[in-house]
Amino acid sequence: MARLSVVLALLGSLLLSSCGFHLRGDLPLSHFPAMYIQSERHSELAALVAERLERNKVELLQSYQQTAPMLQLIDDTLERRTLSLFPNGQVAEYELIYKVRYALTMPDGEPQQYQFELFRDYQDDPNQALAKTKELELMLAELRQQAANRIMRQLARLH
Repeated sequence: MARLSVVLALLGSLLLSSCGFHLRGDLPLSHFPAMYIQSERHSELAALVAERLERNKVELLQSYQQTAPMLQLIDDTLERRTLSLFPNGQVAEYELIYKVRYALTMPDGEPQQYQFELFRDYQDDPNQALAKTKELELMLAELRQQAANRIMRQLARLH
């Protein structure tokens, strides 16, 4: 019985490693020893991406060098679309749409542009304005975290 569980554990780990599975947090970014990030000043998304790159042992360059890749965070925007209304006509629920556009330029290459959208539903209550403002800030922070993770996964797939 113990032998069977060991065999199953080995088989499971073999299947996971053969399909390219990696634990979250540590991504195979060895093909990016150094990188320059270009973004708007004080960009929260850029700070999150930079933190993840450093955690994965990618040196962040202070200025652009033609021998290193450049990650350009073009823009990140938050839009909201009305989903439902209260009987009095006030908005009851929004759909938040977080859009991210970025480009990756490899040494001696042309910029490759990428974009994606993340969605969240948000219920509004005008009687709880302060609490709802805080909830919206938390949702935006979570969307930025997810966007940074998605950019990192995209970088890990490039070779």
